[in-house]
Amino acid sequence: MLTDPYYQYRQNQVETASPGKLLLMLYNGALKYLRLSKAGIEENNIEKANSGLGKTQDIISELTASLDFNQGEISQKLYSLYDYMYQRLALANIKKDASLIGEVEIMLTELRDAWKTSI
Repeated sequence: MLTDPYYQYRQNQVETASPGKLLLMLYNGALKYLRLSKAGIEENNIEKANSGLGKTQDIISELTASLDFNQGEISQKLYSLYDYMYQRLALANIKKDASLIGEVEIMLTELRDAWKTSI
């Protein structure tokens, strides 16, 4: 069975990435799906909006699960921030409100940019 070369490439990137690079990939993936969600709302494409929001929430759940609470106060602060983002996205999905998505997009962009400079 032949596998899609793009899929193989992406899979290889994930398997060989450092933990810091994996975190950056998660942030970038979440931002990509947030943009798709906003576009879905603007296009009145509920399925597109719902799918993107669900995928973003899945990524935020992974980010939450990756926290190491033995690393001090930063883990608890990130946990609270991720929980807030998750709740805002749930509300955005219920209300189909692009401004709530934009709020989370700003927070994730700031986290991503800060992380990008540290790796």
